[in-house]
Amino acid sequence: MPELPDVTVYLEALERRLIGRVLEKIRLLDLFVLRTALPPIDSLESRRVERLRRLGKRIALGFDDGRWLVIHLMIAGRLQWTPPGEKSRAKNVIAEFRFENGTLALTEAGTKRRASLHVVADEAGLEAHDRGGIDVLTCSPEEFRGRLMRENHTLKRALTDPQLFSGIGNSYSDEILHAAKLSPVTLTQKLSPEEIARLHRSTREVLMAWTDRLRREAGEGFPEKVTAFRPEMAVHGKFGKPCPVCGTTVQRIVYAENEVNYCPRCQTGGRLLADRSLSRLLKQDWPRTVEEAEAAKQARR
Repeated sequence: MPELPDVTVYLEALERRLIGRVLEKIRLLDLFVLRTALPPIDSLESRRVERLRRLGKRIALGFDDGRWLVIHLMIAGRLQWTPPGEKSRAKNVIAEFRFENGTLALTEAGTKRRASLHVVADEAGLEAHDRGGIDVLTCSPEEFRGRLMRENHTLKRALTDPQLFSGIGNSYSDEILHAAKLSPVTLTQKLSPEEIARLHRSTREVLMAWTDRLRREAGEGFPEKVTAFRPEMAVHGKFGKPCPVCGTTVQRIVYAENEVNYCPRCQTGGRLLADRSLSRLLKQDWPRTVEEAEAAKQARR
């Protein structure tokens, strides 16, 4: 799912192309993508885009009549831009927005249709799509601490809760926790003041560094290859590969459709976190430490 760095770079590219431009035509190729009936989406045609806004992981286009189009990419949704006169290379298109200077396509890979469009009449309607999370790049250390300590959750859950923090998802939460050298299952209310300060600092540094990296990659072009798995990441999507800091094999916990990736040496003091399904299956044979896991690997060779 595109998160704060990806959405920020999308917004910057859209601002360069859409501010002051008229939306000439909307084409929905999958009617399920539109989740609102009023105002009708065709009421945005012939209207001029005046502003854009990020709402967590959502992108909102504001028009000259006060209405907003809210785009939620979810897991597999992506945006592609085609200048006039060029043939679109977009695949799996579910909606198209033709402007006088090009066409914006909303695509979604796979069979599960989760990406969505909402049309709202005004600022009040737009606020309903704001989950309430604070901006981690602008909040004070005290605000960060207050949100973090609001409830007693694991760090992984707290960082990815859109009611607490805006725009952080599965990918960058793994990277943040690795940079902060904190276990993803540590409870928020057990953190020391120093650990909270370290987490706040790492959150800002990781998100800013990745935003700058993606910004440089896109340049003046439109962002392509927006993905949750990047070779430069330290632990996310790196299960079974060496940690770039200490060389220890990256581990993971799989749950539902998500997973936690972490380095046991850097983050958990060498302790392996129990994967619910696998640890129950192996019971006493489940390795508790990096050393036990390495010994078991050697014994199987």
